[in-house]
Formats: sequence, structure tokens, C-alpha cells
Amino acid sequence: MEPESPFKVRKASMPDIPSLLRLINSFAVRGIMLPRTEFEMAENVRDFTVVVEGDRLIACGALHFYTASSAEIRSLAVDLEYQKHGIGALLMNSLEDEARQFGLYVLFAFTYVPGFFRKLGYREVERGELPLKAWKDCLRCPKFQACDEIAMLKPLREEYHPRQERVHSELVPLPVVRH
Repeated sequence: MEPESPFKVRKASMPDIPSLLRLINSFAVRGIMLPRTEFEMAENVRDFTVVVEGDRLIACGALHFYTASSAEIRSLAVDLEYQKHGIGALLMNSLEDEARQFGLYVLFAFTYVPGFFRKLGYREVERGELPLKAWKDCLRCPKFQACDEIAMLKPLREEYHPRQERVHSELVPLPVVRH
């Protein structure tokens, strides 16, 4: 029998907001994440999954829906003290399971750590393959005119096909239906 892990993965709640802000904004001051406000966190707390060790929040990530078939992995952060211990992969597995439960076809992310995402089955893509809505946060990013993040994508179903179609002035990935 394996020893029980000291890490617990769960959905975030309102009392987690101060810890979420500390973690996310510690990366934002280094220019590798967008800063978040208390208002934004309260508005989006249901998107977040966290990893805790005892009472300490050590990692977070959000599953943010964009279309009926796609979502972005965003605000993925692991406390520096806990990096390189599998916490990020543990969190990503939970977010991907949640995406599958919602019937999503594809996940995407903008990242400075493409190697981490490649290990989890993501591939680098052109930004044009992603829904235009996904760029709304880019407008408030200080790097908007010279973005150096890498777009990554992972199909969750075999039926996913990257063909896109304009719907309501937005690019939407369409699932391929197999009979």
C-alpha cells in the first residue's frame, strides 16, 4: 500500500483568494503571468483548482471556458519551493479530468514553459488556431505589442479536428463527427 500523499487537490473557494493572489502575483511581478485583482479572483474563483499541503495553498490553475468545445488552462502556478515535484502535472491531470467531464474537445494555454506542456501531450500552435475570445486578456498585458508567450493545444477527443469556422465573428474549433 502506497503512503498517502500530503498533497490534496480540490476546487478553490472564496477563503483561498488571498493565497491565490499571493501565488499568482508573485509570478506576475517577474513578468511571467498576468497580475490578478481580488475582484477578478472573486469573479472567477469557480474556474480554479488548487493543490494544498495541510493549510498551505501551494499550486493553482484555472479551467476557463471559451466555446462549447474549448477551454484555456490559465493562471497555472506552483510555489517555487514545490516545483519539480510533480505538483504541476498533478494539477493539470485534475484540470484535464474536469474538462473531459464537461465534454470539451480541446484545451489550450499560453505559456513560457512549453516543455512542461509538451510532456503532457500539448503541441505548439499558431495563435490563429485559437478562439479570438482567448486574446481578450492580451489587451491588458504589458507585452501585448511584443508577446513572447507560446500557444499550446491539446485535443481531448479523437474526434477533434483543428478546422475552424467563423461563427459570430469568432474562430471556433469544430469537432469532427464520426458515424
